[in-house]
Amino acid sequence: MSGQEIFVIVIVALLLFGAEKLPEMARTVGKGMRDFRKATDEIRRELESSTKDIRQDFNEVTTSIKKEVSVMSENIQKDVTEFSGNIQKEVTEVSDKIQKDVNEFTDDIQKETAEVNSSIQKESDQTTEKIQQEINKANESAMNDANEEERRRKEIEDPYGLSD
Repeated sequence: MSGQEIFVIVIVALLLFGAEKLPEMARTVGKGMRDFRKATDEIRRELESSTKDIRQDFNEVTTSIKKEVSVMSENIQKDVTEFSGNIQKEVTEVSDKIQKDVNEFTDDIQKETAEVNSSIQKESDQTTEKIQQEINKANESAMNDANEEERRRKEIEDPYGLSD
């Protein structure tokens, strides 16, 4: 309330009750307020004392729950770490096995490629040798034919062999 409102209330009280009754009324109002404050304080103390046990129980339960949650969290973290480690170990093992298989497969392919290459080279060398032999035979036959042709030509030119 503002100062003006209080002033208006005091003026109205003076007009209604008069100056003689005002002190007595103020004492009665003061006494009533004091009794009301005492009763309020007593109720507050009683509520605090009765809820003290409840608050203490609540705090104990809260502490207990926090401990249990902490233990559960630690256990879960431990399990997750262990599980993660196991998974990592298995992934590493599988990866190593795959790498080993790939290396073996690569080695096998390289060996087979070398064998095929060697076989092709051998066949190529044999074919080249056969072709060279055929060429040599053809050259020899051509030389023989050329010599024979030369001999026939000489016979035709000098049938009796007089020019030698």
